Amino acid sequence: MKPDTPHIYLIRHARPIINQKGFFTKAQAQHYLQEYNVAEVEQVIERSEHLPTDQIKRVFCSTLPRAKATALLLFGPDVELIEDATFKEFENRIWGLPVGKFPLKWWQVTSRVLWLLGLNQKDIESFKQAKARASQAAQHLIKEAEETGIAVLVAHGFLNEFIKRALKKKGWKVVLDGGRGYVGVTQLEKS
Repeated sequence: MKPDTPHIYLIRHARPIINQKGFFTKAQAQHYLQEYNVAEVEQVIERSEHLPTDQIKRVFCSTLPRAKATALLLFGPDVELIEDATFKEFENRIWGLPVGKFPLKWWQVTSRVLWLLGLNQKDIESFKQAKARASQAAQHLIKEAEETGIAVLVAHGFLNEFIKRALKKKGWKVVLDGGRGYVGVTQLEKS
């Protein structure tokens, strides 16, 4: 049964099983990013009570393994899973001089801030391109929600945030904000 009001659910993937503790050289931080993209995820203990699992027949997800694995953990093998590179996380590359060891967070935050400022975009998607892709992803989800009443995406924290912003600009209202935590669910409806 199609709901009266279309809904979109944005879900962040489960926590990847990968070590983030300690101090990393630039090369180790780069290696961590590669490993993060293929890491397995923790089991999902509790599913959000806000997900109408009985109505969800199709789930969109990123092509990255952590999103696909999370979608299967949440919705099982019987759901139609649609992998699409449009829903991949915003790219990141580690920036900095190859000297010294720092916490992983330092490498990640510094690199991401410089990327946002347009100073760390060599060989990867720019912030402007990534925002445009998030807007395109939002339009794809709107189309699905308007046709079937519901659209569900399992993807990534940064991407989901910018999809949410694009949806709000198009008149969608956040009724539940799960934030950017692992397996966080953000629910929007057409206002």
